[in-house]
Amino acid sequence: MKGIPLTRDFANGDVSFWYRQIGLPARRPALPGSRDYDVAIVGGGYTGLWTAYYLKRAEPGLRIAILEKEFAGFGASGRNGGWLSAEFAGSRKRHAEARGRQAMIELQRAMFASVDEIIDVARTEGIDADVHKSGLIHVATNPAQRRRLRAEVADLRTWGYGEGDIRLLEHAEQRERVQVAGALEAAYSPHCARIQPAKLAVGLAATVDRLGVDIYEDTTVTEILPRQGGGSGGRAAAVTTRGTVTADYVIRATEGFTASLTGQHRQWLPMNSSMIVTEPLPPDVWKHIGWQGGELLEDEAHAYIYAQRTADDRIAIGGRGVPYRFGSRTDRRGATQAQTVALLWRMLVKLFPAAVDVPVAHAWCGVLGVPRDWCSTVHLDHASGLGWAGGYVGSGVTTTNLAGRTLRDLVLRRDTPLTGLPWVGRQVRQWEPEPLRWVGVQLIYALFRAADRHENERGTRTSAYAHLANLISGR
Repeated sequence: MKGIPLTRDFANGDVSFWYRQIGLPARRPALPGSRDYDVAIVGGGYTGLWTAYYLKRAEPGLRIAILEKEFAGFGASGRNGGWLSAEFAGSRKRHAEARGRQAMIELQRAMFASVDEIIDVARTEGIDADVHKSGLIHVATNPAQRRRLRAEVADLRTWGYGEGDIRLLEHAEQRERVQVAGALEAAYSPHCARIQPAKLAVGLAATVDRLGVDIYEDTTVTEILPRQGGGSGGRAAAVTTRGTVTADYVIRATEGFTASLTGQHRQWLPMNSSMIVTEPLPPDVWKHIGWQGGELLEDEAHAYIYAQRTADDRIAIGGRGVPYRFGSRTDRRGATQAQTVALLWRMLVKLFPAAVDVPVAHAWCGVLGVPRDWCSTVHLDHASGLGWAGGYVGSGVTTTNLAGRTLRDLVLRRDTPLTGLPWVGRQVRQWEPEPLRWVGVQLIYALFRAADRHENERGTRTSAYAHLANLISGR
């Protein structure tokens, strides 16, 4: 990291900067032994917390437990880029194959509504998460990216996006919003808000706790068993190191940590994503950057970056770095590689040259869940008593809320518009065994990086390397 300005107290890992900012929450008690509930939720991130929240609001008498290995919000929920975005993971055409094109349009509309739903719940429950709904800017910095961006906006028009949902910006308006060096084209969508993700996770956990949900932390679930074939007394079960929890329904909400469960090793691939955050930028630097509206920002590269201007005037920027560890291994404390820190810093100063001397205060990483077809799913099987949601591929901050409301309706056997959306009940094949899985992911991202280099140097169209990467990945 030679040449990168760092603060004197620069930190790498320690979960995330978001928790450094507010402090780690006090640990709740662990599971005191075997227990029985109506609903047991494995995983204390956004998916588990939203599911518990909506179930308890709908049926206050339900006995609900959340089982969490670390503390509520430890994983991606407390480490992400703070994008409350309506973007949904996966191919629209692939989702439309299940229940038709209109069903996919309805799914996207549900995502638009979910952004405002989270904002409304935060306001109602008194959760201060630095929420600021200012929209999302996609920026293209070379001709190939510009061609892709225009094509994407045109394609979205065929999927129900109106001018008020996404539009190309005139160059003057783009520069007025945020001055990105080398920007050739930009598009704007209003369906996105900035949040401080750890504040949302901690606030939501406190809300769920207050509603009477039992949150057991420092409780490792090793296996989930259906009603038939192992469940105790006709009940589904979550087996932990501290006892077994039986329930009518056991919901798996483990996202990037799913591979740690018995029998789930190849279900979702734990993809690594990394971030850095600067010190607060002084006013004389901000005058060169603009960004007064606080929109979220993403480029159109294949190995893309995502960024926000934080509530206290820092820039937080993230990207893939080292995407995958052999054997679906995950880190514990969020430390990221020096070369990844350097890569993110180079991207930061490429986009915002005025920030070149602003020190980096913190770097961290985390994992997100990737299904084999890169499409999120939500499911509940009444016969086995098992359900799950996840595979958000980095678009989980908003999707978890939609998942929580959908799981509520499925558990309560409600036939609603949410339960008819095309991501409900999707069956996805497993990832290949090692070493094919590791080799495949390394190859995919090597090709994406090669495609970006080619397009930055001379490409006017999407590189053949990227087409090959998409073919291998099955996206």
